[in-house]
Amino acid sequence: MPTTAALDRPTVTKLTHHERAVLRAVGCGLTDSEIARSLALPDGAVDDHLDRILAKLKLRDRAAAIVHAFDCGLVVPGRGPRVAAPPVQRAAVRRAPEQRVRISVLGPLRAWRDGQPVDLGHLRQQAVLAALALCRGRAVSKDELLDGIWGMEPPLTKVVPVYIYRIRKVLQVESGTESVIEHDRCGYRLVPGAVEVDVARMEERVTAAGAAERSGELDEAVRCLTRALELFCGEPLAGLPGPFAELERLRLAERRTGLALRKLDLQLRLGRHAEAVDELWALAAAQPLDEPVAAMLMRALCLSGRQADALTVFDRTRRRLADDLGVPPSQLLRRTHRTIMRGCDAGPAATAP
Repeated sequence: MPTTAALDRPTVTKLTHHERAVLRAVGCGLTDSEIARSLALPDGAVDDHLDRILAKLKLRDRAAAIVHAFDCGLVVPGRGPRVAAPPVQRAAVRRAPEQRVRISVLGPLRAWRDGQPVDLGHLRQQAVLAALALCRGRAVSKDELLDGIWGMEPPLTKVVPVYIYRIRKVLQVESGTESVIEHDRCGYRLVPGAVEVDVARMEERVTAAGAAERSGELDEAVRCLTRALELFCGEPLAGLPGPFAELERLRLAERRTGLALRKLDLQLRLGRHAEAVDELWALAAAQPLDEPVAAMLMRALCLSGRQADALTVFDRTRRRLADDLGVPPSQLLRRTHRTIMRGCDAGPAATAP
């Protein structure tokens, strides 16, 4: 129950004891049936209480009531009533402690709880979760979230703690367990070990690829990089608003291209030229102004005995750079062109910038 100090604040003194209890439960995100059950109210009474609350406090709707509950101190993020699950459900969860929360950012933001997809709510609420997922290992302050998600147009209400509370609730694995989001004086962070993020899995596979390459196991390195790239499932953070999501989209897209080129370079070193050419054609079509991609495609074509096609790629890329960007080919592209003209002996060094 709320503290005496919170209940006596001027913003809620117009409410009866039952109305304050209902407002607090609404702020905690409980449904009408959960509120009725937890407060022992008859069916339909919650709607009546909420109508009177909105009228007395001059609030327009339930969402405004949630924000008001936070603003006036009736609800503190991470603390609030929880509706106990039936005994059978609780036992079933305890029998499966290996179940975890998973989050994917290498495409549209998605999350799973106990293996089931969850509704992450409003796009800006999703952007808050994405920021926490991509800043693993450190706390993200409220100001960082405001700047990164709302930019120059911050919200008029204290919406960040509301979103944090809702995210906590939707990702809760079991009623009564610790939250997957913790809060301290520095800000909010995902609890270490409580959430699996696909970016971390990707980097683990990239690390394994590096170890395999250093050991001379190039086939294994290709396999690890292929598995890392398989985690991408579209544009990273597709549709999420704010400067933070936009910068992360660019960073992750560049990371994806870099890993693809690294894998293709290994395939060329293994003599898998035709396989690399097919993938590079698709990559070049998607990114016609990417000079490292064009240079590697030229190299792969040359090693496949297709010198004329390699020179055609150079001419086409040179024209696109001039027409679209008004710039000449980079040193990398010119050096690859010279190597091909000398006889197609394009080794790994030809791809270096």
